[in-house]
Amino acid sequence: MGGHPKIGRGPAVRRGLKKAYRFLIKVHPGKSLAVLSAMLLWYAFCLPRPLFDAPTCMVLESRQGALLGARIAADGQWRFPEIDSVPPKFETALIEFEDRRFYYHPGIDPLGLGRALMQNLRSGRVVSGGSTISMQVIRMAKGNPPRTFWQKAIELIQATRLELGYSKKEILALYASHAPFGGNAVGLEGASWRYFGKSPQLLSWAEAAMLAVLPNSPALIHPGRNRQALLAKRNRLLLRLQETGYIDAFTSELSMEEPLPEQPHPLPRLAPHLLDRAYLEYVATGRFRQSRVRTTLRENLQRQLTDLVEFHQKRLSASEIHNLAALVVDVETGEVIAYVGNVIGAGAEHGEQVDVIRAPRSTGSILKPFLYAWMLQEGQILPQSLVPDIPMQLSGYRPENYHEDYDGAVTARRALIRSLNVPMVRLLQQYGLEKFHFNLQKLGLSTINRPPAYYGLPLVLGGAEGTLWDITNAYAGMSRMLQHYTANDARYSAADFRPASYLYSPTEDGKKEGSLQPTPSHISAAAAWFTFDAMQELERPNSEGEWEHFASSRRIAWKTGTSFGFRDAWAVGVNPRYAVGVWAGNADGEGRPGLVGVLAAAPVLFDIFNRLPGDGAWFRPPYDDMIQLPVCHNSGYRPLDICPADTLWAPASAIKAPPCPYHQLIFLDPGQQWRVHAGCELPGHMQAKAWFVLPPTEEHFYKAHNPGYAPLPPYRPDCAVQPDQSTMELIYPKYPTKIYVPVNLDGSLSKTVFTATHRSPETTIYWHIDDEYIGSTQTFHSFELNPSEGKHLLTLVDEQGHRLEQPFEIIKKSGS
Repeated sequence: MGGHPKIGRGPAVRRGLKKAYRFLIKVHPGKSLAVLSAMLLWYAFCLPRPLFDAPTCMVLESRQGALLGARIAADGQWRFPEIDSVPPKFETALIEFEDRRFYYHPGIDPLGLGRALMQNLRSGRVVSGGSTISMQVIRMAKGNPPRTFWQKAIELIQATRLELGYSKKEILALYASHAPFGGNAVGLEGASWRYFGKSPQLLSWAEAAMLAVLPNSPALIHPGRNRQALLAKRNRLLLRLQETGYIDAFTSELSMEEPLPEQPHPLPRLAPHLLDRAYLEYVATGRFRQSRVRTTLRENLQRQLTDLVEFHQKRLSASEIHNLAALVVDVETGEVIAYVGNVIGAGAEHGEQVDVIRAPRSTGSILKPFLYAWMLQEGQILPQSLVPDIPMQLSGYRPENYHEDYDGAVTARRALIRSLNVPMVRLLQQYGLEKFHFNLQKLGLSTINRPPAYYGLPLVLGGAEGTLWDITNAYAGMSRMLQHYTANDARYSAADFRPASYLYSPTEDGKKEGSLQPTPSHISAAAAWFTFDAMQELERPNSEGEWEHFASSRRIAWKTGTSFGFRDAWAVGVNPRYAVGVWAGNADGEGRPGLVGVLAAAPVLFDIFNRLPGDGAWFRPPYDDMIQLPVCHNSGYRPLDICPADTLWAPASAIKAPPCPYHQLIFLDPGQQWRVHAGCELPGHMQAKAWFVLPPTEEHFYKAHNPGYAPLPPYRPDCAVQPDQSTMELIYPKYPTKIYVPVNLDGSLSKTVFTATHRSPETTIYWHIDDEYIGSTQTFHSFELNPSEGKHLLTLVDEQGHRLEQPFEIIKKSGS
């Protein structure tokens, strides 16, 4: 009797399986267990380790996670670091297109495999692989090996293992991070930025649908290819999304009208210099396990600052000033909220790639407020203390004021407001170069790394190099300390002076608490407050030589600086909320006329502050670190009994300030017209009077700027001048010095101008060189002389026989 050949084979198969089971388990149980263990062990470790090891882009993000910039991966692909979640629209479109039962199968879909098999049999070729999303992840992880049945079987097993080790959301994220999207775009994030110029979270339904179908045929994205096929695939997916109820008909219709993207979009370049810096500091060094760096920058402010700096750079470029940088630090947290290292667009020939924020540049006058603050802190000066402002020469160094004039004597506060060089050098000489150098290093100025003698007294005028990063942060630290002083019950925290940071940490709010102490670690509160109070004002000479007052529409403490040779222009400003630093110049160090801080950098500083939020609040006076005390009205020092005094607020350390060095008690005749002494007037007729007396050289310049200054009255003709009375001084040369004299074209030495001053200008002074009479002067005591090369002795004698001698040496200046 005939029948189907397969009928009756079922029992035979079952009997064969039972025999095999008895053979393996009962006859060879050890071997069976070893084989099973080996299979389980292979299954446990069958996934590639690591799953993906392809290089990724270095990605820089704002505090809110917005893309600021990216560096292409080492293999030339725009492959962003793995994402941890998939946007809902893309997830919906992807699952609908690739794997409808993704959330219901264990990594393999039997129904999908059966459907694929039937399609392939009907077509006579492979048209569908039936791969789930999990299987595609495995295939991508293995580098897309050749398609074979054996390889397919391995992928099936590994897909189930993947499902055991990863959640469905994690598997979706792996697919979205590593799927090919055509060209050199790998991963959803890179493709979204390259094709649509936006974050994946902002994709429309049409855009999400296009990206969902693209990994299936990534070559369709290329211009010139059959892009109609891509459009058709996208629209079919949109119809399926409509049919399944994910989108309505109106949304589907509008989405189908959206065109496909054309040329790839450039990625954002909002902070290219910080991108490079973060790469060098954290990614290239391996300090970060992944190449996605979240910063503290605020995206909107960064955009505004970038546009603002570009605008000002165009203005400055007309004067051949091509580079500009700006930095904004949040004072409370120490976080960098805006960072423009240079202007992209200045051109490679002008060094647009140089990050000026961390480039050492000559500081100009930007360090003067620190010297002022430290001298206030130690009680060496008060804000109104007079400082000599006269020509000076120290070991061959001759500082000069920017406007090439002298005030004779000027208050320390006014010297800071006007950024006068000569008084600041005298203050540094008084304070101590080594101490100033040490405190600058302690403040965080990392580029001041040579011994104090290397810089000398020019350290306060720009003789050292600093970075915009360090300098802005130092002022931020002063502001932070002053803000916290009152809140900390008149105590200090060393944590207030800390490095600025651009790295975002979700576990920290930027606030640092350190141990509190009664004494300042860096700068006292009162010293900082009086320094910021002076820095609210700024005066600079205009083209006519008159002092011009500069002011900001916002209440800020600010300082400008200009380096020697007009190579660097600085402006730094601070208030209770923000510290802002600006640098202008040329990256190659070329100096330009007009490259001065108040003209090139200050306008940028003001524009930045005008864009920062704020209520205009100012620093509260730290009264716990301040005292009211009498101060000499004329000299600004602690008053003598004979000084007219004012009662002023000052740092508590002002109690240590020196007494007034200028008031003297003099004696006048009964008519108070002449000075007299006991040798020519009866003691009962002499009138004692306190008189404000400057040394002759200071007086010479001071009275030209202060018409109210009253010189000492002359002695009555019948009274001999007191022998200890200082009546005559040399202005140049003031000290034994070497004078380098240029050589004229005919080989002769140029002439040198010697200058002196006398308390009575109308007095005749007789000039001698090497005991040889040269001539005399009256009223204006200057003489143009031409001594020979070598050492000489200058001698001055006035009508009363007062004698002044000064040795000097004439040296021919070589190379002239």
